[in-house]
Amino acid sequence: MKRTAIIVIDSLGIGALPDAEEYGDPGADTLGSIVKHCPKLDIPHLRKLGLGNIDGVKCLEPEKDPSGAFARMAERSRGKDTITGHWEIAGLYTTVPFKTFPRFPDSFMEAFEKAIGRGTLGNYAASGTEIIKELGPEHKATGKPIVYTSADSVFQVAADNAVIPLEELYRICQTAREMLVGELQVGRVIARPYVVEDGVYTRTADRRDYAVSPPADTLLDLVKATGQPVYAVGKITDIFNGKGVTRAEHTKSNLQGIELTIAALKEETGGLIFTNLVDFDAKYGHRRNPEGYGACLEELDSRIPELLAAAGPEDLLLFCADHGNDPCYKGWDHTREYTPMLAAGKPLRRGANLGTRSSFADIAATVAEYLGTGAPATGESFLQEILKS
Repeated sequence: MKRTAIIVIDSLGIGALPDAEEYGDPGADTLGSIVKHCPKLDIPHLRKLGLGNIDGVKCLEPEKDPSGAFARMAERSRGKDTITGHWEIAGLYTTVPFKTFPRFPDSFMEAFEKAIGRGTLGNYAASGTEIIKELGPEHKATGKPIVYTSADSVFQVAADNAVIPLEELYRICQTAREMLVGELQVGRVIARPYVVEDGVYTRTADRRDYAVSPPADTLLDLVKATGQPVYAVGKITDIFNGKGVTRAEHTKSNLQGIELTIAALKEETGGLIFTNLVDFDAKYGHRRNPEGYGACLEELDSRIPELLAAAGPEDLLLFCADHGNDPCYKGWDHTREYTPMLAAGKPLRRGANLGTRSSFADIAATVAEYLGTGAPATGESFLQEILKS
C-alpha cells in the first residue's frame, strides 16, 4: 500500500534565489545563519539524509555516503509567503502575487469595525510580538482588537484571551475573511491570541489561519479523487482552506505535529500525510532567533529515526520547506530562498542527487506518480531517479 508523507520544515531556506534582490533579500541564507550562530549544531540524521550534499549548501560538510535522495528546490511562483510555497509544493503556481498592504483603507476599517461591533487598534505593519507589547495596555483598557500586517499578504488580529475570548476572536477573523475580497483580498487572515502573565506577553498555540481557497485543484484533490486519504497535520488544512483534505488535526507545537505524523505512519492506510512544522518560522525565524532555530532543528533531527522506523515498506517521506526566514536578516519577514528536499524510505536508492529543481511543484508531480493519481498540470517528477531499480 503506497503512501507519502510530506513534512514541511517551515521556512528552512538554504540560500538566496537569483531573484532575491527583487524581494529585498539579497544574500539571505536561513541554514547558513543557523550554522554560523550554532557552531555545534547537532543534526546527524538530516546530514545523513544529504542536507550538506545539496547543491549550493556550503555551511555543512557533505556526507560520503548519504542515505537519502536530495535536491535544491527553486520557487517558480511570485511571492515568498506560506500559501504560495505550500500551494506550489502541491502543484499550483501563483503567477500574480497576493496583495500586500502597508495599512488597510480607512473605509474598510470603518466597515469592519461596524461589522464586529468594536473599534480596532494598530492597522500597520509590525512584528507580532512587538505590537502586542506596544498596544496591549490600550487593548486591555478598551477591548479593541489589535490589527496589523507584514510584508506577507496577511490581515492579523491579536487579542488577549482575558479581554476577547478565543471563540470571539475566531468570529472576528472569520468576519474579516468574508470582507477581504476583490481588490482587498489577502492570502490569509490570522487569529493571534495571547496571554499576559506577570507583565510578559506570550502568544498562544491557538492561532488560526483563514486562507483563500486554491483557485484550481492541487495534489490534495488528485489524491482524494482516487479514494485515498489526505491527512493534514498542523496548519495545512487552513492553508488549503480544507480543499482536498479528508482528515485534519491542528497542532500546538512541532512535537505534536511529529507525534501525529508518527502515529499516522503506523496506521495501515495509503494516501498522503501532509505535515507543517510551524515553530521554525513562527517562533524563531520571525523573532530573529538563530540559536532557538538551531535547537528546534536539533529537536526535529532527534525524531527522524522514529519517523523512519514508523514508515512502512512502501512509504515515501519527503522533507522540504515553503520559503526562507533568515533569523539574522533585517526586519522580521520571510526571505526569498532556495529550499531543501530530502527523500527517505525503504523504496528509495541511496544518494540520488537530483541537482537544482526549477519548481517546488516537482514534489507534487513525484507524489502523484507514486500514488497513481494521474499527473498534475505542473512539475516534473523525479520518482524514477530515486526509486530502487
